[in-house]
Amino acid sequence: MFDSHCHLTDQAFAGEVGAVVARARAAGVHGMVTIASDAADAERALGLAREYPDVWASAGIHPHVAAAATSADLVRVHQLAMDPGVVAVGETGLDYHYDNSPRALQRERFAWHLAVAQELGKPAVVHCREADEDTIQLINAHRGAPGILHCFSGGERLLFAGLDAGWYISFAGPVTFKRFADAELLRMVPADRLLVETDSPYLAPVPYRGKRNEPALLPHTCAAVASWRNVSVAELGAQVAGNARACYGLPQP
Repeated sequence: MFDSHCHLTDQAFAGEVGAVVARARAAGVHGMVTIASDAADAERALGLAREYPDVWASAGIHPHVAAAATSADLVRVHQLAMDPGVVAVGETGLDYHYDNSPRALQRERFAWHLAVAQELGKPAVVHCREADEDTIQLINAHRGAPGILHCFSGGERLLFAGLDAGWYISFAGPVTFKRFADAELLRMVPADRLLVETDSPYLAPVPYRGKRNEPALLPHTCAAVASWRNVSVAELGAQVAGNARACYGLPQP
């Protein structure tokens, strides 16, 4: 299995990243991409990628902190994104639920990340919450930029906009929740465009819901996705691991 999106630089993992990575390996997770939230976080993520051979990094500015990012931060993110250990651009996107940054600025920063993703040929890792239509508009305005709709919770129009653009669709712990109501959308994703993630330390799957999540818990999410799609866990795990490596431009094992 491959955790396509986690946050190993989060304070929740302070002082124990080595143990977290070891538990992931023991659970059958043989690849993780640790996703950055700002320029300083991207520096830390790249440091982990250099330390652990089965960890890779992203570089980007999360929409929550778009307003705090300076022009120097953008320059640094662009520089870091060119490093071979950085395999993705982001986390970027739009969050109209919390509105921690002005929406116009979120859109501006999102467009910038998409342009960098297209320039470098590395996927943009896209967060979308209650912003489907503006996300669709920006996807369509930057055709040619590779991308991932991470922790997918949008509607059918967003799903097909992403698929039409050649993007990957990633699902996380909520697929294990009783209230999960998007099984039909999950089944609509072609097998070769599907990713599975933890988004750890957030969104722990059942039976660990409410506790700290980590990559070692990815098998629970994979099992739920496999069940919804009526395939074996082994088949699903191999498929999404191969997809993650293809998406991030990594060699297949």
